[in-house]
Amino acid sequence: MRINRALRLGVGAIALTLAAATATACGGGDSKSALDNAKDGKLTIGIKFDQPGLGLRNKDGSYSGFDVEVGKYVAEKLGVKPEGITWKESPSGQRETLIENGQVDYIVATYSINDARKQKVDFAGPYYIAGQSLLVRADNTDITGPDSLKGKKVCSVKGSTPAQNIEKNFKDTQLQANDTYSLCLEGLRAGSWDAVTTDDIILAGYAAQSTGAFKVVGKPFTTENYGIGLKKGDKELRDKVNDAIEAMIADQSWKKAFDSTVGASGYQAPEPPKVNRY
Repeated sequence: MRINRALRLGVGAIALTLAAATATACGGGDSKSALDNAKDGKLTIGIKFDQPGLGLRNKDGSYSGFDVEVGKYVAEKLGVKPEGITWKESPSGQRETLIENGQVDYIVATYSINDARKQKVDFAGPYYIAGQSLLVRADNTDITGPDSLKGKKVCSVKGSTPAQNIEKNFKDTQLQANDTYSLCLEGLRAGSWDAVTTDDIILAGYAAQSTGAFKVVGKPFTTENYGIGLKKGDKELRDKVNDAIEAMIADQSWKKAFDSTVGASGYQAPEPPKVNRY
């Protein structure tokens, strides 16, 4: 009896140990800092996977877009070559969690800097300034801008600044919040809602990808400063990333990256922003 009880206890202890190890592995977090990882020649960078021209996972498994190019440039300045980068999908509603849990070293994913987010993460940048706009079907004549949204069904992404803006400031509009913009586009194409809203640069990419199906209407009605999201309190990393953004703008790599990605849709590169060391 005592031997069997001891065996059962031993097996139980082993099971608990294995369970703990499995849980740690599944969490995907990394206790090392981003700069420690960079010293090892590896970085995990968060991007969007469904934003043509900005952050897109292509059918062949490669990644393309302006955010991808910014992420690679910063990584190079930190001493990491492209082959040392792991790209991780970072949906809008999960970005703070991914940073806080150490699942990414930094995020370049059309990530608007705001006070609520700065409570949880730090930002370098901005590296781009966008503005919220509207995408509708090409044959739509009812919606010409934010003033014509009353009673309309509008789709955006959960946890995004545009969704929060619609919910707060356009109360006579029906907001449909989805996990990804690709789901918003599917619904728009099918007529499930009347418009998709997010930043103008993102919508321009979608319109270009689906030639003749959609159009961007009205002028931008917000100002969105895109920053690179970092672990809160890591000042050394933030300073280095800010230095990298400034270098990218100064040596014309910023404009080259924009022209070869977003610019392919016909969208003209604006003046690059001035880095604000938050």
